[in-house]
Amino acid sequence: MALLLLLYLVFAIYYGTVFLRVGTPVAVGIGVALLVLPLLGLWALVAELRFGIRTERLARRLDAEGGLPAALPARASGRPEREAADAAFGAFRDDAEQHPDSWRAWYRLGLAYDASGDRRRARWATREALRLSRTDPTSR
Repeated sequence: MALLLLLYLVFAIYYGTVFLRVGTPVAVGIGVALLVLPLLGLWALVAELRFGIRTERLARRLDAEGGLPAALPARASGRPEREAADAAFGAFRDDAEQHPDSWRAWYRLGLAYDASGDRRRARWATREALRLSRTDPTSR
């Protein structure tokens, strides 16, 4: 998907420069939009890739330490069963509350939010884990 988006961005930038060369006000406006919007898309792509790479690095570290939570019962799609995820959630929330400076606790909480279907809070907890991991010399 990232490669397709990158290909789209190249075409959008090319056509943006074509519109700018036309010189009429409407064409210049379209050309500017075709240059600005792909740059925003590129920024979002880079931000998401960085988030994913950094998150995966923490997951590998936590797995090597034996700190990843046990696998929950899963549906045929591979997603955890919602009831099992909701039942296990409290322990991860309590751990993060008891250890607010632990990136490991926050990362596990992010996994619990994700398993429970709350993607927004999962990303928030994972971002907190990433932030805390920057100050933890053992997470490098």
